[in-house]
Amino acid sequence: MAIAESRTATADIAVAAPAAQPRRPRRGWPLIWPALIYALIVTQIPFLLTIWYSFQRWNLNRPKQRGFIGFDNYKVLLTRDPSFWPAMLNTLIIVVGSVVLALALGMLFAELVNHPFPGRGIVRTMFITPFLIMPTVAALTWKNQMLNPNFGVLDWFLSTALPGTFAPNWLGEWPKFSVMLVFIWRWAPFMMLILLAGMQSISEEVREAARVDGASGWQEFRDITLPHMNRFIQLGALLGTVFIVNEIDPIYILTRGGPGDVTTTLPYLVYKKAREAFNVGMGAALGVIVVILANIVIALLLRALNRILQQED
Repeated sequence: MAIAESRTATADIAVAAPAAQPRRPRRGWPLIWPALIYALIVTQIPFLLTIWYSFQRWNLNRPKQRGFIGFDNYKVLLTRDPSFWPAMLNTLIIVVGSVVLALALGMLFAELVNHPFPGRGIVRTMFITPFLIMPTVAALTWKNQMLNPNFGVLDWFLSTALPGTFAPNWLGEWPKFSVMLVFIWRWAPFMMLILLAGMQSISEEVREAARVDGASGWQEFRDITLPHMNRFIQLGALLGTVFIVNEIDPIYILTRGGPGDVTTTLPYLVYKKAREAFNVGMGAALGVIVVILANIVIALLLRALNRILQQED
């Protein structure tokens, strides 16, 4: 009897339990596959080929000497190549300096256009304009019209506005600062857009309460605006680092990496190794190193940004 009752109870439970629904196939995958295949063809396959080329001795000037050499290209770059570590230092100085100063200038622009005044739309459009100009055109304009030592606008302004005859040859005497100046001019509007979005997300009631309590403009910026802008500053620094580290066109137009190797960054050194020296293997190895370093920097910045967001939440 007990066994029969147990079987009856089990059967009742089985009847009461809802039947398992068959898993429906995801219908979104057919729409994703074309984009995924295209991304693999455009990005991953060339990168895999680059890794394969980095393990070979392949100089286009000596095609018959091509062969597999393992990690020898990496060893030469890291230990015996006199241009690698100076290019690493140049990349660090140019990228960090450009990002920090572009953020500071973008913060100033954002604070200016965040408050209503007559013609604010026109001023905002003028601030954004440099970011819309092609990098090559912008670099040519700066080289031939702004930084030219004979008839450049910057030297003319300094010689007429300041006492004395201060009119340096910018690209010859201060090449690294000149390259950074072009980067800052180009990317400050991008930083302004990010920071302006953060400023406009601040409640106007909080600002009004601070003004009622007698806070000055600087106190309002220091105690209300700046603490709220942490996540937007981090986002601007992350995106600015990713974009500026890949800038090659302005360096090629302005200085060709010179004088000497003063303005040669790691991405531009890849171009010099692979295109000017025709050393495909060495250029590919350097390209792989640049990708690894860029991923490490981006991962650290993303971790810092995530930590800040968690603290604020």
